[in-house]
Amino acid sequence: MASAHDRRTRLLELLADRGRLDVDEAAHALDVSPATIRRDLDELARQQLLQRTRGGAVSAEVAYDLPLRYKAARAAAEKQRIAAAAAALAEPGMAVGLNGGTTTTEVARELAARQGLTVVTNAVNIAAELTVRPTIKIVMTGGVARPNSYELIGPLAAATLDGLWLDLAILGVDALDASFGAAAEHEGEAAVNRLMAERSARVAVVADASKLGTRAFARICPLARITTLITDSTADEARLAPFREAGLEIIQA
Repeated sequence: MASAHDRRTRLLELLADRGRLDVDEAAHALDVSPATIRRDLDELARQQLLQRTRGGAVSAEVAYDLPLRYKAARAAAEKQRIAAAAAALAEPGMAVGLNGGTTTTEVARELAARQGLTVVTNAVNIAAELTVRPTIKIVMTGGVARPNSYELIGPLAAATLDGLWLDLAILGVDALDASFGAAAEHEGEAAVNRLMAERSARVAVVADASKLGTRAFARICPLARITTLITDSTADEARLAPFREAGLEIIQA
């Protein structure tokens, strides 16, 4: 039987697709009892991720932008392999930038055992995980927190990054296109990520195959600013070719 986390993630995905859920239909789709679905919907409503109705639920605005904790289970094995490959780029003494996201959170966990790194991040959850590591110096930007990604955005975040220089930025993205470059769905996140890329000697993008060749609303940086693409082994050559032709180093994990 699926865990409560997995069931609730699936319910939010179904709700985002359909806009409305019926308890009996959801129970059939997830192969669980209606009573289990009712409890799950009640819990998601308590977290303000949907609105309960008689016999089901309807979308709340936030349901279309799932919080990080509900995205973490997707393609977990691929994200861990990508993260390990990205962390291998970091050498002792480096200042490494990390933005928010499920893959960069995995990168942070890989970096946790390293020695002599300075990690600069605008992600509250990453800072919280690494603060307890005595061998890593954490620098956190200021800013306004976005509850869906745990990222700090806005002028305070930009002001911190404006005064720093990084050896390596490891960026999670919502999309990567050969013409448009790296992009995010939220313009505030994109603006902070853009500055992190501009303040770094090397930029590595971590993105699973599903994000390659796609575009999102707000550009982070053009392809020319990216030095390395780290993706999973399911990305075929047809999908990778435009990035290879643009001169990016490609690592498949």
